[in-house]
Amino acid sequence: MDAMTASHDAAQALQDEVQQAIAQRQPLRIRGSDSKRHLGRPVEGIEIDARLHRGIVTYDPTELVVTVRTGTPLNELEAALEANGQMLPCEPPHFGPNATVGGMMATGLSGPRRPWVGSVRDFVLGTRIITGEGKHLRFGGEVMKNVAGYDLSRLLAGSFGCLGLITEVSFKVLPKPRTSASLQLELDPSRALIKLAEWERQAIPLAGACHDGRALYIRLEGGEGSVAAARDRIGGDALPATFWTNLREHRLEFFADPRPLWRLSLPNHTPVLDLPGTVLMDWAGAQRWLKSDMDAAALRHRIEQLGGHATCFTPDNEREPFHPLAPALLKYQRQLKQQMDPHGLFNPGRLYAEL
Repeated sequence: MDAMTASHDAAQALQDEVQQAIAQRQPLRIRGSDSKRHLGRPVEGIEIDARLHRGIVTYDPTELVVTVRTGTPLNELEAALEANGQMLPCEPPHFGPNATVGGMMATGLSGPRRPWVGSVRDFVLGTRIITGEGKHLRFGGEVMKNVAGYDLSRLLAGSFGCLGLITEVSFKVLPKPRTSASLQLELDPSRALIKLAEWERQAIPLAGACHDGRALYIRLEGGEGSVAAARDRIGGDALPATFWTNLREHRLEFFADPRPLWRLSLPNHTPVLDLPGTVLMDWAGAQRWLKSDMDAAALRHRIEQLGGHATCFTPDNEREPFHPLAPALLKYQRQLKQQMDPHGLFNPGRLYAEL
């Protein structure tokens, strides 16, 4: 193995850095490959680099469980799973060639399959973290029945490094589907949402549903018989499977639009919205990407009225990229931050200025 693929346990060195930062009362900016640095508010602090802490610790394909250090490149983990016919079902985005497991865990982002299989946090079995008091602790376990600390491990997914330095994660993995088919259908957005609701009631094996304003794109996954039957029922033209990777990685033509990018999370079956800009629907409409110059406050008010929230994915465009929290939720977030990171050490302000 060369230096870029070697397994290396750097937990003690990272713990020493955290303890030194506590002693000096110096905030830390946790970094991996920085492929997702554009998400969230900017952080001021001494950089602590988790990339040297890397490698798969244990992997038992028969138990469908893998434990991996968070500095491990995500593509290395996926290659190891692929070699055994397995996968991370939530297909997390990379947004760069060197994305790490830690970045996947910290942002908690999932790909097109998410509504039908679950999110990153749904597959987290356990974690190890360096806390804001400089302790290296383990939460949860490597099997689903070991639930001690399980909820805290799941809570770390999507925490953007604000609660501690995650050093290790155990994931539940799944076999790759036996058969997959991708289809393109000429439907307008409103009709597409109606058809998707119908197919859900008919137990069509959906694993992806996207509409770009011109056509509906469908992915079917499962056994050969169920996929073939669904394909015959739905019809449409064949679509290259690479479409879903390009969607996940924001490489479709839609994302080249120079206007700010917003991620709109909405309840299932929300109808087509009349918004200024261009919309790409994902997750059968529950996640919508918007390219628009619309005022942030007006957009968030509109989405909030529908029971959803809006996040800005464009760096420096919006002072508060995450949807503002209600006072009660902000109170709980502050209490959690105080308990996990009493010195305000890790990624201060990354999620919200008050944290």
